[in-house]
Amino acid sequence: MHGKSVKFCEIFGVGGEQIVAQDSSSTIMLKVPDHQVAGHRAVNGQLGPLIDESGRFYKPLQNDGRGSKEVEFYELFSLDTRIPSCIKRFFPSFYGMQLIEASDGSGLHPHLILEDIVSNYGKPSIMDIKIGSRTWYPEASEDYIQKCLKKDRESTSVSLGFRISGLQVYQGPESGFWKPDKKRIKRFSIDDARLALRNFVSSQVVVEADGQPDHAFASCIYGGSCGILEQLLELKSWFEDQELHHFNSCSILLVYDKELALEGHDSGAAVRLIDFAHVVPGNGVIDHNFLGGLCSLVKFISETLAHCSR
Repeated sequence: MHGKSVKFCEIFGVGGEQIVAQDSSSTIMLKVPDHQVAGHRAVNGQLGPLIDESGRFYKPLQNDGRGSKEVEFYELFSLDTRIPSCIKRFFPSFYGMQLIEASDGSGLHPHLILEDIVSNYGKPSIMDIKIGSRTWYPEASEDYIQKCLKKDRESTSVSLGFRISGLQVYQGPESGFWKPDKKRIKRFSIDDARLALRNFVSSQVVVEADGQPDHAFASCIYGGSCGILEQLLELKSWFEDQELHHFNSCSILLVYDKELALEGHDSGAAVRLIDFAHVVPGNGVIDHNFLGGLCSLVKFISETLAHCSR
């Protein structure tokens, strides 16, 4: 699927309906994302996201209704004047939908077209963190709820209000990327999560439970007026009041360019929210599930900053 030329149909929404217009001469070069740390990858016949060279991310829609819910969220959110622009910047830009050839070979499939968050990073260190002690949504089936409960209880979701879903840390030209496998990440304990947050901003990864990462970049990545902690606090301030949406099973993505950090330049440390298939209306009630997990993450990162300043 790498570098494959893919024909596509563009989908336009008109009056609540979808009109499909196909241009058989239109092609687009798509490939599997190099820096995807969580979710299904578009390899080995699996359906997964693709990217192009212009900085766009093509996310296949789920077929069970969740896909259409995510489309609806993006369409309404982008136009909602009640949400300040300083908060909208934490969400990927939305460019509509297209029918493109699915990565699993099943033919044309609708894809969300989103901003590729990491396209401008040379050597991105990335952490995908699922927020909330409860990751199921109210309308879910009993089977789905039980599946989510099992994952939540076996991870740090219940104990911390968040769990790390994916992770990669660039260590330098010789060591390359450290990217623990998904099975290892699923078994992360509270101490493992704490260590991962410290490794994320260290010059070299320490995998031993009793190891001491050097936190070499904590002050410039987590700290500062534009650092990750300050961005999380800005989000937290909004979630303390917002009653528009409940962000079930959404993730926070932390990203920065480690290569630039190693060279002493601005790393572009950023916080973004992703995955909105389970968002439901807030109906005038604060999203305490997401807010609680966000507060817990803020606490852990604050502790990392305090630890490195000792």
